[in-house]
Amino acid sequence: MKSSPLNRTLVRQFIDIVGADGIFTDAGDCLPYGYDNSRLQATPQAVLFATQPQQVSAVATLCHEQALPLITRGKGTGTTGATVPQQGGIVLSLERMNRILEIDVDNRLARVEPGVTNKALQTAVAKEGFFWPPDPTSAAVCTIGGNLAYNSAGPRAVKYGTPRENTLGLSAVTGTGEIIRTGVKTTKGVVGYDLTRLLIGSEGTLAIITEATLKLTPLPETKCTLQASFRNMHAAAEAVSAIMRQPITPCALEFMDGAALNMVRNFSDLKLNSEVGALLMIEVDGASHTIEAEAAQVAQAASVEGLLEIHIARTKEEVAKLWKTRKALSPALRNIAPKKINEDVVVPVSRIPDLIDGLELLSAEHGITIVNFGHAGNGNIHVNLLLDPDDPVQLKAGEACLNSVFDLVLRLEGTLSGEHGIGVVKRDFVPREIDPVSLRLMQAIKHQFDPHNILNPGIVFPTQ
Repeated sequence: MKSSPLNRTLVRQFIDIVGADGIFTDAGDCLPYGYDNSRLQATPQAVLFATQPQQVSAVATLCHEQALPLITRGKGTGTTGATVPQQGGIVLSLERMNRILEIDVDNRLARVEPGVTNKALQTAVAKEGFFWPPDPTSAAVCTIGGNLAYNSAGPRAVKYGTPRENTLGLSAVTGTGEIIRTGVKTTKGVVGYDLTRLLIGSEGTLAIITEATLKLTPLPETKCTLQASFRNMHAAAEAVSAIMRQPITPCALEFMDGAALNMVRNFSDLKLNSEVGALLMIEVDGASHTIEAEAAQVAQAASVEGLLEIHIARTKEEVAKLWKTRKALSPALRNIAPKKINEDVVVPVSRIPDLIDGLELLSAEHGITIVNFGHAGNGNIHVNLLLDPDDPVQLKAGEACLNSVFDLVLRLEGTLSGEHGIGVVKRDFVPREIDPVSLRLMQAIKHQFDPHNILNPGIVFPTQ
């Protein structure tokens, strides 16, 4: 989409707010800020770089007065088009708001700006003996603001929860430019509505987060890694249910289905046993004097009918060897289908076998290879449709298949997204999951925060 240039008066006003080094107006400079990790792209009319909350407030106020779309972004690692300026307007980058403001070990919290990367935070708090539980795959580059916008969690969510469970409070700017403070600095607090949890996962449609108070967790003394291979996905899913029924909760419980393993077999020299139809990667963390017993208890729970073998790593070298199969998958997928469709649906853990069976049927019906892996402990499955979207025939088949995938997930009492968000790509499917009354209430909340609909317009809610 081409956007008309801003008029000179507006450009001068924005320069007054962010400075001459805080604005791009040339289309070539703006282009890199017009796409994320989806296939969508549009060039904004300008890109602004804020370094302090007052600038964010002033920008939002001006955009509100001008009814000018304002799209906030961090590093652009999202996969749903939520930060693509499809209606033109301004992209507000918060990547320069990247300070860790406080690490308070006595109260187990950290205060950070939204542009801090997940990895930078983890590195800083690890020096004090703590970690922040959310750990998305893109942790090296994704920002805390983006983690909060999508409620992105990663593997550790099975034990430690998502950003919603690990955030105490926020500072944010509404669509009218007003600055608000939500939440508390304590682990208990029940005064007023929980606006903190409302803003987290709202994909920038309600307010622009300018600071977050995060709850820290002490680093465990040690960790133990296990790999369990199974004859088929049903056996692996039974093992997942058995593991989650017993008292020791793993800090990671990842799986790969048969199609994923075949992909690895074809594009690596790992020499996987041909009988293996599903794989679980399991990590247990805890105290040094109990970890062996806890790992053994988890291994015992995983020993269901259909288990082929289970390995417990004793050294760093063994840990690396066990994870090698999982790490070989992403390069294999990029090799065969660099423009694949990747969706992160969630179903109840007990329905994972039904989901995999259904996906196998859809794969055959639509002639599309589907590869599944993900966070088995909470049923968050990454469903990958391997196709070339530049091929009209494949794209049409993929769209029909994806439509059926979402129907299947909802029949299994699941949800359309676990951590990637809705953005644009899932927007029109939302009414299948959320009833009309709830949708109306959500849209009314959006109007209260953002009466001119300038904040990330056109995402999350279906078009009218």
